[in-house]
Amino acid sequence: MVKERASSKKTFIVTGGNTGLGYECTKNIAKDDKNNQIVIACRNATRAKEAVSSLIKETGNNNITSLELDLSSLQSVRNFVAQFLNSKLPPLYAIVCNAGIQIVDKAQYTKDGFELTFGVNHLGHFLLVNMLLGSISDTGRIVFVSSGTHDPLQKTGMPEPKYENARLLAYPKKIGPKENISLRGRRNYTTSKLCNLYCVYELTERIKEQTNKNITVNAFDPGLMPGTGLARSYTPFLRFVSKYVLSLLILVHPNVNTVTKSGKALASLVNNPELAKTTGKYFEGIKEIKSSALSYSKDNRKDLWRTSMELSALTKDETILSLDTQEI
Repeated sequence: MVKERASSKKTFIVTGGNTGLGYECTKNIAKDDKNNQIVIACRNATRAKEAVSSLIKETGNNNITSLELDLSSLQSVRNFVAQFLNSKLPPLYAIVCNAGIQIVDKAQYTKDGFELTFGVNHLGHFLLVNMLLGSISDTGRIVFVSSGTHDPLQKTGMPEPKYENARLLAYPKKIGPKENISLRGRRNYTTSKLCNLYCVYELTERIKEQTNKNITVNAFDPGLMPGTGLARSYTPFLRFVSKYVLSLLILVHPNVNTVTKSGKALASLVNNPELAKTTGKYFEGIKEIKSSALSYSKDNRKDLWRTSMELSALTKDETILSLDTQEI
């Protein structure tokens, strides 16, 4: 029995698992099976350690640790992967690409010079997943947290995404004197959530075509979650609206959720046995739905994949996938 228990141990990586949606997701994974090992991948080491301590107390699962990961730095992603692979943890089973930001007050850039929202929400996760793909169990799972705001037809109060090409997202034109900085920042966010879907659909095909692994890749829309850290760069008034006024919508709107509810739904995408073979899909909470018509553009997703390989300087030694963008 002891050997069976040891062999059943799995490791889950949750980016941004120290707070909000990621914290609740981690909590549910930890509660689901006390053998589950969860690694919180977080930029702030102090906050990560505080979250680990809190999660262990809440769940009774002692197999929760943290490793430093700054998704705005490609070198930090590479350092994280190296540390993780040397950590001698149980086999890697799942990666939850949850961490995300929304910047609406000024233009900001990553340590490598890319627009910050694109760099964190897409490019850092792209590199992380590629570098760990060979280490994921053959029946493992990957989930990208997207958003319903990626859909131009949804009335979310957010500007519709604008995808011309990935290089322009990484190196956008300077904000003009008459341009609304907040509008640009919010559009950067919705477009990055569209990029998450392009990444899911392209990665799904490449795993099928180029590997013998049965890793599933899915996207998740947590819905609007009032009061989360995504509104931290908003004005004080809009932060108040997000935290208190929008919270009232939880009672009447089907896709306005508490963080607790969405965290449980997100965890189900990596621990629900009924989804073991479900791949290349988009979930609104626990419900599988179609993503926007725009999200199925093969030209856009291939442009994003090709450009992301170039921007991240991904090498053949870092991924089990082909670097030939013409193969699929």
